[in-house]
Amino acid sequence: MFMRVDKLQAELPPPKRQDPNAAAALQELLGGKYGEMSTLGNYMFQSFNFKSKSKLRPFYGLVASITAEELGHVELVSNGVAMLNNGPDKGADGADGGDISKTPFEAMKDIRSFASFASAGGGALPVNSNSMSWNVDMVTTTGNVVFDLLHNFHLECGARLHKLRVYETLSDPTGREVCGYLLVRGSVHAHSYALALKNLTGVEIEKMLPTPNIPLGNIPECQKYLQEGSHRRLYTWSPNDYAEIGGIWGQGEQALPGDPPGELEVVKGMPDGGKIHQLEGIPSAFSPDYAPEEMFEIATKLTKAMG
Repeated sequence: MFMRVDKLQAELPPPKRQDPNAAAALQELLGGKYGEMSTLGNYMFQSFNFKSKSKLRPFYGLVASITAEELGHVELVSNGVAMLNNGPDKGADGADGGDISKTPFEAMKDIRSFASFASAGGGALPVNSNSMSWNVDMVTTTGNVVFDLLHNFHLECGARLHKLRVYETLSDPTGREVCGYLLVRGSVHAHSYALALKNLTGVEIEKMLPTPNIPLGNIPECQKYLQEGSHRRLYTWSPNDYAEIGGIWGQGEQALPGDPPGELEVVKGMPDGGKIHQLEGIPSAFSPDYAPEEMFEIATKLTKAMG
């Protein structure tokens, strides 16, 4: 089962301006071939289908715990997309007055992913940067532990390359923060799958890392995560389970060359995380509705009733 916490894995700075085309670029990290929907889908179904879980606990636990983190990555990217689509806070819900008599969203017809506005109200969708739908064909779950782990290693390496390319297209701090955080955590996942393969096969595949060659020290948005040691931490995402992953992510293993040095460590639970940005309502887009005041009043009463 899963437990949800009302935070993001990392706190995102507010966007400097509304930029739906930047949001479309960030969509590649959500619904693209190597996006978070793909990593989540692969690891989730591999963990569901994993054979001999009790006998292969370190390897099952690795895939299962990373599944939970990937679910949070889907949430993080989706929030980044929505923030860029909506732009900085205007100060209060309903600031546009709900006027639909003219063309308040004429500029939206020229954005790259019009569906993000017309169908999703300025939110995120499980699509890539060209609004092509993510699909289940991107999920590999063979039941062969070595093959699946090798596939996961390839998937994480591809994801890191795509994150770097998207990072290089964005100037807004919101999108760049998403990329910086995910580049560090993607490095952890690729490294962990490499170590799992080494334990199973004896092949030191981690010597290929970083693959592709992405020096995180050159990316400003990665620095705070490197300094706090995020590149050396693998979380259990559970209060009691999956501690067995320490047999893979531990045992004196060290951080990757080029990253700040130190021993790999398993952390029980999850990171502290950061607040979720509050998107404002847009009455003229019927979001949440043309006249939302009554909704707000009802929600306030319900919240107060809970004490």
